[in-house]
Amino acid sequence: MAGGFLPVSRQDMQAQGIEQLDFVYICGDAYVDHPSFGSAIISRVLQSRGYTVGMICQPDWRKPESIAALGEPRLGFLVSSGNMDSMVNHYTVNKKHRSRDAFSPGGQMGKRPDNAVVVYGNLIRRTFKKTPLILGGLEASLRRMSHYDYWSDRVRRSILLEAGADLISYGMGERSIVEIADALASGMDVRDITYIDGTVYKTKNEEDIFDAIRLPDHELVCQPDEKGKRAYAQSFALQHANTDPFQAKRLYETYGGKTFVVQNPPARPLSMREMDDVYALPYMRTWHPMYDEAGGVPALGEIRFSLTSNRGCYGDCNFCALTFHEGRIVQVRSHESILQEARQMLEEPDFKGNIYDVGGPTAEFRAPACSKQMTHGACKHRRCLFPQPCPNLEIDHRDYLSLLKKLRTLPGVKKVFIRSGFRFDYLLADRDRTFLRELCQYHISGQLRVAPEHVSDNVLAKMGKPGNDVYREFVRTFEEMNKKTGKEQYIVPYLMSSHPGSTLKDAVALAEYIRELGYMPEQVQDFYPTPGTVSTCMYYTGLDPLTWKEAGKISGKATAGPVQMDKVYVPRDPHEKAMQRALIQYRDPDNYDLVKEALLRTGRTDLIGFGEKCLIPPRKMKREEQSDRHTDKKAERNQKTGRDQKKGRNPETGREQKTGRDQENGKKNGKKDLRHTDQRGGKTERNHADKTAGRPGHGRAVKTSDKLHGKDGGRHTAASGKKRQTKR
Repeated sequence: MAGGFLPVSRQDMQAQGIEQLDFVYICGDAYVDHPSFGSAIISRVLQSRGYTVGMICQPDWRKPESIAALGEPRLGFLVSSGNMDSMVNHYTVNKKHRSRDAFSPGGQMGKRPDNAVVVYGNLIRRTFKKTPLILGGLEASLRRMSHYDYWSDRVRRSILLEAGADLISYGMGERSIVEIADALASGMDVRDITYIDGTVYKTKNEEDIFDAIRLPDHELVCQPDEKGKRAYAQSFALQHANTDPFQAKRLYETYGGKTFVVQNPPARPLSMREMDDVYALPYMRTWHPMYDEAGGVPALGEIRFSLTSNRGCYGDCNFCALTFHEGRIVQVRSHESILQEARQMLEEPDFKGNIYDVGGPTAEFRAPACSKQMTHGACKHRRCLFPQPCPNLEIDHRDYLSLLKKLRTLPGVKKVFIRSGFRFDYLLADRDRTFLRELCQYHISGQLRVAPEHVSDNVLAKMGKPGNDVYREFVRTFEEMNKKTGKEQYIVPYLMSSHPGSTLKDAVALAEYIRELGYMPEQVQDFYPTPGTVSTCMYYTGLDPLTWKEAGKISGKATAGPVQMDKVYVPRDPHEKAMQRALIQYRDPDNYDLVKEALLRTGRTDLIGFGEKCLIPPRKMKREEQSDRHTDKKAERNQKTGRDQKKGRNPETGREQKTGRDQENGKKNGKKDLRHTDQRGGKTERNHADKTAGRPGHGRAVKTSDKLHGKDGGRHTAASGKKRQTKR
């Protein structure tokens, strides 16, 4: 851990003998120099190539001078929102503000703006008009072309244009950032850097773009009508079919007929040796000392004692952005590289003997899906695991098993956990059950988290997940293995509501499955439409882009020929989404009205009752109870009025009515009495209105949270939370 932190102030620059930095890195996260943070990797890679890099983390975007704290860099500014998309960081799927930011000191919220990359980019351009500006990280990577923005419910321009930047280094940027740096250092104008894989640039000359597919124009895909949405789905299908570094074509889209945003093919994957070199750089492995007073940066947490063994994922789930960001080709580190990092952990004073995770986007993937992927790339129109494992898929857990055994036998290591997601369909496809046995015996502590996501085969198909029968077979196999090993351990399934394709009937079927399991999740994952996923395209367009048979096959203009795609049901209504969430937590009393309404709508009154198969008992909904109480009070008032009339009392005031001589004697005071009666009557009515308005209504939605999978920010869907597991 020699070398210290990178400069964060002029004093640091002076102490390190730096007069002018080559690059200034603007980041939305607090400064954590650990290889789990993308900003740390990119800055250390540049440093290893001889470039000086300074860090301005979480600058005050309200003050332009905050960007100039380290002066103007010699080669350019690098901008990233951090490990998370800034909008996902700030808002729940219900678009409510979160109260905590784990990537800020002390978990404090409000240290970065919404759409951080755009804000930082424009802030730089206000002060430094011509200094090269390069975007990177997850937020920029997934917004590199026209994209649907859930938070504003519209299609936005490429973030390259919105931020006023010159280049985007998309995906895992170790290769492209070094090539960009070398080009700038050679004196090349940033506008001439148009040839580097893994980058996006802009140009005014369409004739300079060669061997490329023209996507539908931005002015067409941003239209919210049926034609615009079909064009958007077509554009997305072409982008999805061109994410492989060995086969992808160059893509471009037009803005106003004058500006062209061009995406070069993805950068080639790193070799094992190159991966090892990246993780061997002199990281400090902790947050900068300036955050000590605030209690540090919570996101480091267990990540500090976790090990990244791979990147990339050929699982290719539709709701996951990994295909667009990391790609489908798995890249791995060597055993020795991982063991060396583990030995560094052993020397840290806070290490208690537990390695919390060894994995990546998918824990047990330790090689490309098949031998041809590293030479010919991943198949464009065929998936490795969905709907069934490909015959060419090389299924083998032996390398991962060997790595885990080496780690748990290190002196000072008590336990090695696996908390990254893993594919149970891949595990079942391995006839050798050694991995499952050792997983149960050594690497989980009572609960195993897996992600079947749903039980409806219709919904699972839209998710790109295996059928429910595969998951049930895994559960049976897992239980049998625990009996053999003498362990009492349980599966905690991650379940998702309101994914495109999910109807209320599908949600009821999911609730019935939860009833069979005998437990209720404390937190529910609602589908979160984030940029760069197939599911988000379905959500916006109501179309499945992967059913366009011509996707990726045509050359020239993408608008040629008819555009036919399968329609997808999308639960967009907030009330229906609340019902789907409530069904997953049907035992919560606060959800009763929503659950009952869903069961009535779907004609499943057989699930309302006291039988063992029923979800809820037969009682009135809150709005019915309110109506009954109002009717009872009205009847009570009518009865009282009748009694008063019999006794000769005024029904408004309850006073005895005057007759005969009493009326003559009361003429002088009549107006006063009438006025008093009106005041009393008005006050009584207002009190009644206030009381009825203050009663709680039905339809209260339960709180939800979102889970993020993948150490590199690949899957944006909600933050995973702990679930209570009840023994069946």
